[in-house]
Amino acid sequence: MRSARKRGWTLLLAGLALLAIACDGAAGADPGPSGRPSGGVASMAALGDSISNAFASCLAPSPCPRNSWATGDGTKVNSHYKRLLKDNPGLKGGNHNYAAANARADALAGQAAAAVKVSPRYVTILAGADDACRGRLADMTPVEEFRQDVDRALAVLRDGAPDARVLVASIPDINRLWEIGHTNKVAVQAWNFGLCPALLAEPTSTAPDVTARRRAFAERIDAYNEQLAAACRAYGPRCRGDGGAVHRVRFTLDMVTAQDFFHPNAAGQTALAAAAWMGAPTW
Repeated sequence: MRSARKRGWTLLLAGLALLAIACDGAAGADPGPSGRPSGGVASMAALGDSISNAFASCLAPSPCPRNSWATGDGTKVNSHYKRLLKDNPGLKGGNHNYAAANARADALAGQAAAAVKVSPRYVTILAGADDACRGRLADMTPVEEFRQDVDRALAVLRDGAPDARVLVASIPDINRLWEIGHTNKVAVQAWNFGLCPALLAEPTSTAPDVTARRRAFAERIDAYNEQLAAACRAYGPRCRGDGGAVHRVRFTLDMVTAQDFFHPNAAGQTALAAAAWMGAPTW
């Protein structure tokens, strides 16, 4: 009798233990009503253009992802990856950068499709500069088309990585580069090779039509930023915009590369990282 009771208690305790483990596992698998991630960030991805792949920030005119404001793992930039790594050691090596030089918004969906394969829990998007930096104002991506391109990319993320938290950064104030560089002979010489002609062609001219072109360029960047913010709101609570913080970064010439006086160097990438940081992605 005593042996039977002992076996009964043993089976009961074992059953309770299994029930506790099952409940704990179920809680971990579901983010719950708070909408917060169920665990640490073990993978992140950056989408966008040459700004996010830190083009020319390592002296050579080529991508230098280790200096990326988003996924950089080098010593010069306190990137979002490095900020997250402090509290998420499991993220080590999980920084994936799909941003590409000359990528316009229509490339984001393809980048997002690649990103979902690594199951990211945090995704950054910074795009739009190349949609504006065309040969002529008429060649710029129409605002409605730009929005459709962004929405397509977000739909890919929603379907393929539904648990990911998405940060949509605003486009930097590119006109600021003309403001601080058009009186610098070296910068003007660099721009004369055809960099972002919709803005930087004839950089020293004060002719009314040239001035109007620069103003129209700034207005298009503003329109893109409005659509980026609206697309993020439409995505829902797992997307957060930066409230225009990146656009408000006041670049100086020592924050851009000496090769083209356009792309952010390590100091510029650091400024972008700080401006775009919205805290750990627990929204």
